[in-house]
Amino acid sequence: MTTYAEGVAEVTDEDFGAEVLGAGTPVLVKFTAEWCGPCRQLRPVLGAIAAEEEARLRVVEIDVDRNPETTLRYGVLATPTLMVFRAGEPVKSLVGARPKRRLLEELADVLD
Repeated sequence: MTTYAEGVAEVTDEDFGAEVLGAGTPVLVKFTAEWCGPCRQLRPVLGAIAAEEEARLRVVEIDVDRNPETTLRYGVLATPTLMVFRAGEPVKSLVGARPKRRLLEELADVLD
């Protein structure tokens, strides 16, 4: 697992179960790709959310090209796809980049 300066860790097919499904707090997973412009735009937004909400939410990303097993398992067809997992289950899915304020509004129900 790699952690970026923005506070967003990278997970893989190998450690997804331990890092996401086994987490004690909700985890926001960004399904991303190196070639995805909107994914790059979203990185500082998620870094800020990771810092501000660290007590209530963990933020990670997974590269869809290097981790096809997890991508296929959760039916991810577009990048960026954001999925929130709670107690090992996906509870929310959002597709596309968005501003921080809007994303926080959309995540409010899973952060309570």
